[in-house]
Amino acid sequence: MSMTPAGSDFAGVTALMADYFDGLYHSDAAHLGRIFHPLAVYACATEGRLTHLTMDAYLPMVAARASPASQGEVRRDEIVAITFAGPVTALVQARCAIGPKRFTDFLSLVKLDGQWRIIAKTFHFDLDAA
Repeated sequence: MSMTPAGSDFAGVTALMADYFDGLYHSDAAHLGRIFHPLAVYACATEGRLTHLTMDAYLPMVAARASPASQGEVRRDEIVAITFAGPVTALVQARCAIGPKRFTDFLSLVKLDGQWRIIAKTFHFDLDAA
């Protein structure tokens, strides 16, 4: 049985996710920097080793890559699920794609000073068939 705590802010979380997907699609590190908390963690173990980055390492990588938009890629992003632990804590499962990589993201969100921010991004990716 799924329960939604009183005061859950679906509109605020979905607005953050629209910004997240736009930032990834346009490789806009400044945009993403506004929705990730400065102390956020970026983690993946898909390749058999831990990739663990801070925002100081992750955001410049985003800025340096060719954006999916500039490559004419069709957007493939969606929110799969939003779970609230309380009025200021949520977990979002999302899917998106960049080039041949199809990502499943688990984004931990916190609401501070009235604003949702991503505090942790843990993800897995699969490669499209060549």
